[in-house]
Amino acid sequence: MDAARAIRTAREAAGLSKRALARRAGTSPAAIVAYESGTREPTLPTLARILSAAGARVDLNVAPVRGLPDPATLAHRLAEVLELAEHLPHRRAARRLAYPPLR
Repeated sequence: MDAARAIRTAREAAGLSKRALARRAGTSPAAIVAYESGTREPTLPTLARILSAAGARVDLNVAPVRGLPDPATLAHRLAEVLELAEHLPHRRAARRLAYPPLR
């Protein structure tokens, strides 16, 4: 679950308004709105403080990422992309505008 959904779910489960949660967590209502909308990401300590104010807690589960291609495959794909890019038309370098020196 992402931070935005965790904060919203905890706040709604506690029956708190955004303003009430902000007051309990020692932050602004605007910060709660930004965190819940996903326009800002809280740090882990901030997330823990906000969730604690709503009566919830952070439970971190670390697991290995699966399904990533091996480095050799990635290198091969990169080489293919770079080779294709060489066949694209090149842009001319932008002409530099001459400005008088500022003194």
